[in-house]
Amino acid sequence: MHISKKLAEAHASGTPAFSFEFFPPKTSQGVQNLYDRMDRMHDLGPSFVDVTWGAGGSQSHLTCEMVHFAQTVVGLETCMHLTCTDMAKEKVDNALSEAYKAGCTNILALRGDPPRDTEKWQAIEGGFRYALDLVKYIRAKYDDHFDIGVAGYPEGCDDQKDQDILMAHLKEKVDAGGTFIVTQMFYDVDNFCAWVDRCRAEGITVPIVPGIMPIQTHAAFLRRANGMHCKIPQKWIDALEPIKNDDAAVREVGKGLVAEMCRRIIEHGVLALHFYTMNLAQSTKMVLEELDLVSRGGTPTKKALPWRQSLGLSRREEDVRPVFWKNRHKSYVARTQDWDEFPNGRWGDSRSPAFGELDAYGIGLKGTNEQNIKTWGKPESLRDISDIFVRFLQNDLKTLPWSEAPVTDEAQAIKNELIDLNRRGLLTITSQPSVNGAKSSDPVHGWGPPGGYVYQKAYLELLISPALITELIDRIDRTQTMTFHAVDKAGDARTNSNSDGPNAVTWGVFPGKEIVQPTIVETVSFLAWKDEAFRLGTDWANCHPAGSPSRKLIDYIMNNWYLINIVDNDFHSTRGIFDLFEGLQVNNLDGPLEGIEPTVNGHSPKPITELNGNHKVTNAKVFEEVLN
Repeated sequence: MHISKKLAEAHASGTPAFSFEFFPPKTSQGVQNLYDRMDRMHDLGPSFVDVTWGAGGSQSHLTCEMVHFAQTVVGLETCMHLTCTDMAKEKVDNALSEAYKAGCTNILALRGDPPRDTEKWQAIEGGFRYALDLVKYIRAKYDDHFDIGVAGYPEGCDDQKDQDILMAHLKEKVDAGGTFIVTQMFYDVDNFCAWVDRCRAEGITVPIVPGIMPIQTHAAFLRRANGMHCKIPQKWIDALEPIKNDDAAVREVGKGLVAEMCRRIIEHGVLALHFYTMNLAQSTKMVLEELDLVSRGGTPTKKALPWRQSLGLSRREEDVRPVFWKNRHKSYVARTQDWDEFPNGRWGDSRSPAFGELDAYGIGLKGTNEQNIKTWGKPESLRDISDIFVRFLQNDLKTLPWSEAPVTDEAQAIKNELIDLNRRGLLTITSQPSVNGAKSSDPVHGWGPPGGYVYQKAYLELLISPALITELIDRIDRTQTMTFHAVDKAGDARTNSNSDGPNAVTWGVFPGKEIVQPTIVETVSFLAWKDEAFRLGTDWANCHPAGSPSRKLIDYIMNNWYLINIVDNDFHSTRGIFDLFEGLQVNNLDGPLEGIEPTVNGHSPKPITELNGNHKVTNAKVFEEVLN
């Protein structure tokens, strides 16, 4: 979506829009840390983010990679910086092509700074001399595909302080096709407001987005302000000087000063704020909280669907996904990135696309062995394993091997039941409670357009001992309302579903629209997820030395236990899916592997041979049809 349109919507609604700037880090670990931070900052609800471009395109590959990640994986509307400096036309074409393929529809066209080893800027042969030339070129080559932002300088720039000349240049860039303006950072709000008034008087009517630099430390504040030749109000100097050696106090006072400046900007009718984050989150978040633009805990964006949408070029119409990747959004995007088209409306033939291989980047377990051992410890008993799952549900741990993010607010409704299952040695991977007609505006369960109602079936996915699964399947069969798929690492698969087609587990009803069914359970995706789920567990085991108790324990679970998903198709039922497990547990959780004996109401369970035989409620034919 074009930034100018987003800003127009903000102006029409009277609600200020805000956005973030990021720059390419210098190390691979820095890149990964930034990706994690971008993922978290998504839930603050920025209208867009932009990614800077190194002088002469020195980091052009990484800039393009970051744009692709933000747009396609994180689902953030992204604006790519593009500069003229030391840039051949071919390099510009390559950058625009990469942005186009990533689904990016916004470019900030800049002249840029000269490379550090060049004293004076000059255009290279066949290149562009001014940002104006770049604006004209992009508009001529791509028509209206790209929204084109241009830079504004309320306090002048390094090589030009004459505001009459700068204003004339700005007008030329807008007249040539610029659709919004982003300003350099400033702290003199009176000067900015006067500059905005002059822009309007000169006939410049496109949205203006002021550049805001939050205050991290006193030294960084002075360095950046002096580097950009920003005027610092005396009031700010007086407030910050006495506490300059106390970073926490500087951030707290700076938050108030920056927020007060932002209020003045908004009162002047400029309903947009662009934060130069310096790849950090805290100071920006503090200002947004002070302005009540996010809650103290961060306000998730209004969701169009129950899961985070990708904004990749070919994925914008995608509105159906399997529930199995609920907690591994990035992995699902990676494994489906080569699909030519994505499910929308009706799921259709789900067997046509092939899921990507497990060795693709971003699919395996994240983190180093040392980091993962520090996070999840060295489990030596099944109780140790179950305690890890319980700690995750209690928010003491932020991740599991099968979950990239902390447990969501949605799980609060069934949190106690999930904890109880895990304490009995039944390891829950993914779940959702039933929902019967929550408003689409509901802060926990809501999604979709205003005035609608959303529904979902209770869903539970877990790892279960093979000695318990026969009894569990018997119980599922007796309900007559529940369906399941079960499979072990070796591929022994069972289901009571009569079809490999989709079973919608979330849906929504909205004014003037067909029923939307965005989350499903179906066989082929479950088999693809099965490979990934057991791979993640094996990766976790391999974090520990060969022959160690932890490695043996986790490998034992991965090699012997079943992964099962259960859907309660009666969405009115709130507890039925948990009643299935009454009396089921693994005894001797603290003992050695050979001493782990499951029980059913205190008695030994049915033998596993009944599952491996022709069990009456299973439908192996469905799996055979999919696999063949």
